[in-house]
Amino acid sequence: MADVLILETFMIKKKEVPVIVVDENPILSSIMSRSVNKPEVDALVEGAVISVEKSSVYVDLAPYGAGIIYGREFINAKDIIKKISPGDIIKAKVVEKENEDGYIELSLKEAKQALIWSEAEKAIKEKTVMSLEIKDANKGGLILEWQGIQGFLPASQLKADHYPRVLDSDKDKILKELKKFVGQQISVMIISTLPKEGKLIFSEKDNNPEEKKEILSKYHVGEDLDCTVAGLVDFGVFIKLEDGLEGLVHISELDWGLVENPRSMFKIGDKIRARVIEIKDGKISLSIKALKENPWKEFEGKLKKGDIIKGVVIKYNKHGALVSIKEGVAGLVHNSTFPSESKLREKLELGKNYNFQITLFEPKDQKMTLIYLE
Repeated sequence: MADVLILETFMIKKKEVPVIVVDENPILSSIMSRSVNKPEVDALVEGAVISVEKSSVYVDLAPYGAGIIYGREFINAKDIIKKISPGDIIKAKVVEKENEDGYIELSLKEAKQALIWSEAEKAIKEKTVMSLEIKDANKGGLILEWQGIQGFLPASQLKADHYPRVLDSDKDKILKELKKFVGQQISVMIISTLPKEGKLIFSEKDNNPEEKKEILSKYHVGEDLDCTVAGLVDFGVFIKLEDGLEGLVHISELDWGLVENPRSMFKIGDKIRARVIEIKDGKISLSIKALKENPWKEFEGKLKKGDIIKGVVIKYNKHGALVSIKEGVAGLVHNSTFPSESKLREKLELGKNYNFQITLFEPKDQKMTLIYLE
């Protein structure tokens, strides 16, 4: 029977009052749900689990429609999915606003990570002290872990009684001393978060906010400084500015060209020059590449969308392949321009040159996207 409006009559004080009861029309509901703006990619959403299948989970995201966790996101969150049942309210992160089947694609694992990063930021603001186990050590400091996220405690952020004092500041001897802490508990605070690298920075020191504010007031954005390399990590280089104060040169600020491993460029104790690019939340961020000529400037006004260029494939990442047209100038060929990620890697081999067409070129922001030309 087709959906209809059903009129029912009730007697109230001898007066007939018509009440309209509407049978829900799934087609109409679908149209209405599409008229509501879908949540953006990376937004956190909440809804009730509709069903848990062998390879997918369906979630009610009213009024936006239905969400789905499947494919790689299902596999990545298997341990979490084992614990949920229909009716459970869950939080998830939007990874695609609407797929070809009309579902909002979700990630449970990314939602969990987003909540953890939010907790980390809260811990920084509240200066929460936590006791953590020291997992490992390197020449720059100690490796810790919090909520499944790896963190780094620079040696310069150790209290005086823990700081390794060795003759001639021998790096191997420092490492030997730091290794003695592995397995022990240490009371620390989170002082910085690096979500893109999945890293945290810790400090054991009892930081005096007023004293630190006074120290930082001596530094200014745009200022060039002579510094010493104090620590080397996967995501960048820690440099000593003065006793008790370090800054970070993120891996993306080391050079205009692709940097895979900061340890291949520097060693602890190296004297370097860097430019202050940001002072925020008690942290100083610096750049070494800012002191070098920007290679993108060469192409301002010379290249534009639609141009055909030749480039060499220098790296794969989760989004696609990076293609260099000059040292320090690279663009992305996205996975979505190929039938699959494996097809992209089959067609575009590392170290080989191919023809590409520019689909986006913004030299001021160092952005370029490309498509492969057969």
